Amino acid sequence: LDGANMNAIAGITKPSLFGVDVMHFNLHKTFSTPHGGGGPGCGPVAVTEALAPYLPVPVVERRADGTFFLDAERPQSIGKVKAFYGNIGMVIRAYIYIRTLGAKGIRRMSENAVLNANYVMARLRETYTVAYDRTCMHEFVLNGTPQKKKGARTLDIAKRLLDYNIHPPTIYFPLIVPEAMMIEPTETESKETLDTFVHAMLKIAEEIDSDPEILKGAPYNRSVRRLDEVKAAREPIIRWRP
Repeated sequence: LDGANMNAIAGITKPSLFGVDVMHFNLHKTFSTPHGGGGPGCGPVAVTEALAPYLPVPVVERRADGTFFLDAERPQSIGKVKAFYGNIGMVIRAYIYIRTLGAKGIRRMSENAVLNANYVMARLRETYTVAYDRTCMHEFVLNGTPQKKKGARTLDIAKRLLDYNIHPPTIYFPLIVPEAMMIEPTETESKETLDTFVHAMLKIAEEIDSDPEILKGAPYNRSVRRLDEVKAAREPIIRWRP
């Protein structure tokens, strides 16, 4: 792809040191890859021909007979960036997802994701504060400041959602929104599951108005209660031993 085509596809320009374009494809959500707790988030980087000689090795190339091979003979390459194959499985899955849906399927999937997000936002608008109250794309953000003033933080709402058997959405991101809760239904949720989430959020709002202390003890029906998340972040144990 040349720079103009890449800009047309991405809708953005990311200038490099060489004055040519680089584009990063986010595969999470839109192209089947989960991120956050369900990760790993992943996305390939596309470059113009001017940067191609510097790409990390090995590079997948195609022979004249149509077969593929790993090309490590690139003298200008920056070398390896990983000692293993990294997230290539995520890239392959996204590629298969795109090829399976096709152009019409990708468009329909995108429309459903946008519809689902706007439906949930419309259902919650009267009860929660929408940070940017306008038609959204595939996600929207709630500002939990009013609930915090009543005695329940965004973290408390997220913990209480677990009691309704719902995995909470991303919280405290984006950082520019106080007490943020970023809700991204994606295209895979049915109206029934969206309504289940909305019902839980509305019930939690009622609990905040009547007795916010209920949320501070949540979750109640999990095998573990409130974990020490600060300790987990500062002293991560990334290898489990029986």
